[in-house]
Amino acid sequence: MSPTVGVSVPLLGESNGAVQPASVPGAVFNVATSIVGAGIMSIPAIIKVLGVVPAIAMIIVVAVLAELSVEFLMRFTHSGETTTYAGVMREAFGSPGALVAQACVIITNVGGLILYLIIIGDVLSGKQDGGEVHLGILQQWFGIHWWNSREFALLFTLVFVMFPLVLYKRVESLKYSSAVSTLLAVAFVGICCGLAIFALVQGKTQTPRLFPGLDNQTSFFDLFTAVPVVVTAFTFHFNVHPIGFEFAKPSQMTTAVRLALLLCTVIYITVGLFGYLLFGDSTQSDILINFDQTNDSVVGSLFNTLIRVSYALHIMLVFPLLNFSLRSNIDEVLFPNKPMLATDNKRFMILTVVLLVFSYLAAIAIPDIWYFFQFLGSTSAVCLAFIFPGCIVLRDACGIATKRDKIIALIMIILAVVTSVLAISTNIYNAFSSKS
Repeated sequence: MSPTVGVSVPLLGESNGAVQPASVPGAVFNVATSIVGAGIMSIPAIIKVLGVVPAIAMIIVVAVLAELSVEFLMRFTHSGETTTYAGVMREAFGSPGALVAQACVIITNVGGLILYLIIIGDVLSGKQDGGEVHLGILQQWFGIHWWNSREFALLFTLVFVMFPLVLYKRVESLKYSSAVSTLLAVAFVGICCGLAIFALVQGKTQTPRLFPGLDNQTSFFDLFTAVPVVVTAFTFHFNVHPIGFEFAKPSQMTTAVRLALLLCTVIYITVGLFGYLLFGDSTQSDILINFDQTNDSVVGSLFNTLIRVSYALHIMLVFPLLNFSLRSNIDEVLFPNKPMLATDNKRFMILTVVLLVFSYLAAIAIPDIWYFFQFLGSTSAVCLAFIFPGCIVLRDACGIATKRDKIIALIMIILAVVTSVLAISTNIYNAFSSKS
């Protein structure tokens, strides 16, 4: 699949003739679903680390920068002769640039798929965090058995839920599942807010900390470890081209991205604030784990179960979108001279199955999502979201960048590099300090 095919051709199109252009509402759901994936689970933990004011400010700033970076990316795409992220990087930096972009997409999306399965496993089969055991909904309903273990529950989910959805060969085909996924995320936020307000009325909530509390355990540099988590939560750039090139008009993608970012920013701030208000300093890196606790009332316990089930279903429906761009990028790297992936059923099926199996095995082996978020947000995700789009503008291979564009791009790159280096350095320092 060549990255320099005509701009009207989708990354992974149908093999049998013309198809209808994508719609703005469908794209909004697909973009929103790409954004509100696993990231929402760790937003309350971000507020616990940073405090309310800095966390909300960071979410808004990252959302604005994400919108600017997508605008840069799509403007240079339409000014060139490519339909892919890797193609834009190739036009700016040659084949090495394209290869680096593809590697970052692959790393980010593989990590995303593993994150989703970890969260689903936490919800269905629980998690043991040190000496603290959190039961999954299957154990709470039926007791602990071999068939509701993490391994078996994830395997069942992959075969009967994920596999049929990842067989679609066009992003627009996922608009209905994405719409359901987005509604489930909104339902999750609504229930979480309701529980927090109810607990607030009963006087069971803690007073939210507006600013970070620095003590012997938390240093100023530890605060930077929260930045990669927010960056990862807003990294959807790998799906911009598959979604954008199914439109009849390029301007429609700009509209869809802005609407989706606005929706997702509201969702993140709301669930972060009310989730932290509900659980305070006991907020876990995956807030779904907090909802395993037994509530004082039957209604409260029912809502705890609903909130976990709704978001587990949401994650299951987000999974195909990440798998889509991941599969096409791996195919482009491994088989650059082969026909389009959608036209080769055998290659398509083999790649799909291999990705599912690898994601499943990794999710069984990796216990916690916070460290995965930090790793992705400090490396491949920050490159895709901010560093690469900024570098494309500064390179200006198409000669279309204004002075304002280059200033914004330079600021974007500096902020991304500085925060990532500080986060990585702090994590390494903390890791060695804990061993000494």
